[in-house]
Amino acid sequence: MSSAPSKPPDPKLYALQQPEKLSKILKEDRDDCLSCRLIGASAFIGLGAYVYYSGQQGLKERGHMIARQSGMGGVKWRLRGIALLSSSFIGMGLYRLVN
Repeated sequence: MSSAPSKPPDPKLYALQQPEKLSKILKEDRDDCLSCRLIGASAFIGLGAYVYYSGQQGLKERGHMIARQSGMGGVKWRLRGIALLSSSFIGMGLYRLVN
């Protein structure tokens, strides 16, 4: 019995079995479409605006209770925290839009 010559592996199949290089994947992943960037940026900017608006409303409603309790912080520090958090979200949205 003669053994049939074995065929070399299909080059396409061999290429599929190999993992892709990480640098190639990261380079391809960098290119986002414009609509993806716009949606991501608007989501972060909208979240920042919502945090600022709802935080201000909450402090208007409950500011007198917070001032009476005078625990850690107070109204002034909470206002700064709201401003910092909302500006961080807006900054992430602008970064997402540009990059």
